[in-house]
Amino acid sequence: MTDFKDVLCKVCSEERGVNPETLEQVILLAVEIAREGREGRRIGTIFVVSDSGAVMKSSQTLILDPLYGHPTEQKRIADPNVRETIKELAQLDGAFVISDDGVVVSACRYRNASSNGLQLPLGLGTRHMAAASISKQTKAVSVVVSESSVVRVFDDGEIVSEIIPELWLLSRYSHNPYHGLKEEKVAVFTKADKNRRSGPQICPD
Repeated sequence: MTDFKDVLCKVCSEERGVNPETLEQVILLAVEIAREGREGRRIGTIFVVSDSGAVMKSSQTLILDPLYGHPTEQKRIADPNVRETIKELAQLDGAFVISDDGVVVSACRYRNASSNGLQLPLGLGTRHMAAASISKQTKAVSVVVSESSVVRVFDDGEIVSEIIPELWLLSRYSHNPYHGLKEEKVAVFTKADKNRRSGPQICPD
């Protein structure tokens, strides 16, 4: 399990130019969607963060854009009302495009994904392929919510972080964070506690 701050430092370098505050807000929202789902079912979606001009030029909407025409100040990712709106719209097909300063520029975006130069783990579908492709062909970072409730972050066509929401939230907010060790097809998560020993929690990869 990759440390969250390490992920931010890696993908928010000068070369990529991604705003760490915006990316953090998007990842937090993605984790909420993965945990909560919508209307009693799990849902998947994509957030494309930064380099929004290039992403918009190379994509199109699948339906009439539900965010089109709304004032910029009413589309900021940090606004609780906007976050709830996004959770509803996440049930629709397509990706959200988020500008570097945290504005949700568009929803329901579609772009033809090229698999050239991409090496994704077996079992990941077209949503992950599209996210990897966008991050490879632009300077954007893609955050994918899987219907299996895993959040993955793509940078330059590669997975740079896989987040299991419950364990990640424990690590983020607990005084005794969980540390992860990945061995072949098993991920082992142990709770750091200097006062007592705790057995590992084992989760299938």
